[in-house]
Amino acid sequence: MSRGVLLVLSLLTSAAATRASAQLVDGKPIYELHCRECHGVRGVPPQNMQVKYDRIATFDAAFIKRRRDDSIVTILTRGKGKNMKSFKDKLTPDEMISVAMYVRELAHKAKP
Repeated sequence: MSRGVLLVLSLLTSAAATRASAQLVDGKPIYELHCRECHGVRGVPPQNMQVKYDRIATFDAAFIKRRRDDSIVTILTRGKGKNMKSFKDKLTPDEMISVAMYVRELAHKAKP
């Protein structure tokens, strides 16, 4: 490919990414409102939630390694068994994507 074609493709990709990210909102306030009580401020469930839900997720590097962003959105959409309700009636798809991105950020900040 010529440099001109590559430049145009790069600009189109960049513009599409900018438009897509402009539609997304900050995931932190959504997480704080809907997820923090069970999953904790930094993605580590409080002790009382760990006792109540023995399989509750901790958002650490191991969690992220096993999941793609779309799988986190799927869990938000469908729920997870009887222990985690679906958020499909509370969050928009863009909000769910934003929460998934924020969960990834939490994992990168978590202590090893």
